[in-house]
Amino acid sequence: MELDAKSTIAQGRAVLGIEFGSTRIKAVLTDEMNRPIAQGAHEWENQLADGLWTYSTEAIWYGLQDCYAALRANVRELYDVEIEHLAAIGISAMMHGYMPFGADGRILVPFRTWRNTNTGAAAAELSELFCYNIPLRWSISHLYQAILNGEPHVKDIDFLTTLAGYIHWQLTGRRVLGVGDASGMLPVDPATRTYDAAMVEKFDALIAPKGYPWTLESILPQSLVAGADAGTLTEEGARRIDVSGHLQPGAPLCPPEGDAGTGMVATNAVLPRTGNVSAGTSSFSMIVLEKNLSRPYEMIDMVTTPDGNLVAMVHCNNCTSDLNAWVGLFREYQQLLGVPVDMNEVFGKLYNHALTGAPDCGGLLSYNYFSGEPITGLTEGRPLFVRSASDKFSLANFMRANLYASVAVLKIGNDVLFNEEHVEVDRITGHGGLFKTPGVGQSILAAALNSPISVMETAGEGGAWGIALLASYMVHNPEGRSLPAFLNEAVFAGQAVTEIAPDAEAVAGFDAYIRRYTAGLPVEHAAVSAIR
Repeated sequence: MELDAKSTIAQGRAVLGIEFGSTRIKAVLTDEMNRPIAQGAHEWENQLADGLWTYSTEAIWYGLQDCYAALRANVRELYDVEIEHLAAIGISAMMHGYMPFGADGRILVPFRTWRNTNTGAAAAELSELFCYNIPLRWSISHLYQAILNGEPHVKDIDFLTTLAGYIHWQLTGRRVLGVGDASGMLPVDPATRTYDAAMVEKFDALIAPKGYPWTLESILPQSLVAGADAGTLTEEGARRIDVSGHLQPGAPLCPPEGDAGTGMVATNAVLPRTGNVSAGTSSFSMIVLEKNLSRPYEMIDMVTTPDGNLVAMVHCNNCTSDLNAWVGLFREYQQLLGVPVDMNEVFGKLYNHALTGAPDCGGLLSYNYFSGEPITGLTEGRPLFVRSASDKFSLANFMRANLYASVAVLKIGNDVLFNEEHVEVDRITGHGGLFKTPGVGQSILAAALNSPISVMETAGEGGAWGIALLASYMVHNPEGRSLPAFLNEAVFAGQAVTEIAPDAEAVAGFDAYIRRYTAGLPVEHAAVSAIR
């Protein structure tokens, strides 16, 4: 008999998923049917310190504790029960970046996030060495850039991991990482589901003259596939989550994953020929491949699903931040007029009005670069809105241009996959903030990719739910099903899906927009050089 939510929590059968996103830490509690039954959140922001984007370790732990406290409060409000035992826990976080630790467990330099683009020299040299595209934000790029810079802390590295790997290590004592997140540290061999042995050997040979007391394999976390044993919550770990002392140790944890992996799980896009697009502060598309690409591409990253299938990832540093800033301007105008502000209504009105604009935005252009954008060759960003005196400057065209800008770089990368590599996809699912206003983000993305875009009824659950599903897969899968089978049968069976097909006129309009967009990129480069 199915237990109600209160009994599920009281009997310790609920599963907890926590994801550290760029602007929000979110916790989701699920029942045995993998349905969300409670949630909590904590808002946070990265800081620019000494020219590098970072979050302090103090902010990480305060954020986790505040997020969990919000979850506890939600559970008490809804069910009048306390969380004491959990069936399983999963930790996820933004991928890539650089977190090196010494033998005493202390971080050696502040966390360098995925957003930093100071690793160009390292990424270029490693890409040539490995004959494989190594992106700027990958952990191996950050490590080698620190070596090229002669940073003194490198000799003292005992452990190098990602944000998810760090938190998991502190909660369990285990230095492990899910294969999807591991593939954003160093390329993974799909056959072995662990780091590419030939690349590890080449890197060690490259740095051998430095005489460091470590080898690459000795400092990297162990790579684990979905469903593997990744340790249990320790007494100290339980206190680091729940400062009230109610949460008890002993819950198993699934392999920690990156936000790309949890996005794939949350959209049921882990099988070859499926894909998903996450569109929020940053955006990325993940297309699960049937075979490897014919050659490396600088704008396409090769990572894996949480169960180790090869994925072509197009990652864009910028997505909705500039769009949200413009909507915030309209909010201020409403407040100035004394009009009550409902932000859902403001977004809905402006987004839907954008669909009435010209398919090519009437000639208007927007560059939404809050930070650098490697795909278009920008190491820094300056948000710009560009138009000529003869362009059709209307609110609808203005909003449409900003919506187009949010996925323009994503289109540039995916055009390589579809037009040059002839990758075939049966289904692409969208999730994230861009899709909160029904139909609008879908229509814009369908025009950009010239492909049908689906949104599930659980699209708003996001990565915290995705990592909860991976934790559930570890403990609620007695049949030993594969991850795709588990998701199809135990999670997504019968779920409502809304699909929007591309409109031919909108596709042609977006193509015209992107031609002007790429032609105008020198303007963005000039802004970076001229505006300090």
